[in-house]
Amino acid sequence: MSTGPELAIIIPTYNEAANIPILIARLESTLRGINWEVLVVDDDSPDGTAAIVRSLGQQDARVRVVQRIGRRGLSSACIEGMLATTAPYVAVMDADLQHDETLLPQMLAQLRGSKLDVVVGSRYVAGGGVADWEARRAQMSRLATRISQWLIHADLRDPMSGFFMLRAEVLQHCVHRLSGVGFKILLDLFASHPRPLRFVELPYQFRPRQAGHSKLDYAVLWDYLVMLLQKLVGSWIPARFIGFSLIGGSGVGVHLLVLWGLHRALGMSFIIGHSIATLVAMTTNFWLNNLLTYRDQRLSGRAWWRGWLSFVAACSIGAIANVGVARYLFQADSLWMLSALAGIVVGAVWNYAVTAVYTWNKADHV
Repeated sequence: MSTGPELAIIIPTYNEAANIPILIARLESTLRGINWEVLVVDDDSPDGTAAIVRSLGQQDARVRVVQRIGRRGLSSACIEGMLATTAPYVAVMDADLQHDETLLPQMLAQLRGSKLDVVVGSRYVAGGGVADWEARRAQMSRLATRISQWLIHADLRDPMSGFFMLRAEVLQHCVHRLSGVGFKILLDLFASHPRPLRFVELPYQFRPRQAGHSKLDYAVLWDYLVMLLQKLVGSWIPARFIGFSLIGGSGVGVHLLVLWGLHRALGMSFIIGHSIATLVAMTTNFWLNNLLTYRDQRLSGRAWWRGWLSFVAACSIGAIANVGVARYLFQADSLWMLSALAGIVVGAVWNYAVTAVYTWNKADHV
């Protein structure tokens, strides 16, 4: 009777058609003697990555694909992949050939023979390295690492690593606390688990990307900031709402700047200037939310304009609710500041809830 796999390798992908056959061939060579499977979680890559994996799976039943439609994100892809296997040991690695697959047997041996929870492929312990990274990227990585260490309270040298292996029960004990936001699932696991995780770091040399383009951009840094804030304030606040609120706060500055320019600098009437500033701030907020908060459901083309109209309409009603609640509480002898804050909270929750449903509707991205 056949048995299930001992080790599952989870590979999140987006436009990795050129790299994935090479990586799977390397895994087959490296993992001889181990009962393994690979799950490629593909975010509906336009380059046909999922189709290539299906073709490979026809030749090797250990190769599987999960093709996600209408959603994006490395961390959430890793979570779905890890939940889709019965293997007691689960590894996560990228498809771009930058992670050293020859380290996987050693990672598995470490977990088999100890009470460790996680084995991390580390660039920042003796013997590890980051190849030919430019100075700016290396500095950003090390700064993010120092911030991460403060959050998780663990002496983990490379909490930003995307290459690690863990026992499956580690995920099961904290999966409902994970934010699933951004690109740094390892940090999320350490910050979400109810107890300190037992770990060891093994050095490896981070290799140059072989084909395709890096997914590292400012949106990745935004996701990282939002995830850190969510872990600080508690998982009961949705990560998207945190990002939505941060952008909403920036809209206040945009509003005041535009109003000052129109009213004070150009002499426009206050009412007209205030109205234009309100529309500009709403438009800026919509653009930033579409770019960052909802980048996995990003609107384009005609859908962008329909989304903008629904966003402006929702936020206009939210502004009315904001003023109404604040006025009611103030007339009830509440402190003016508390009344104002209550109005802001009600308006923000309304804007977030309504635009999530009517603006970034997954069915309307054309």
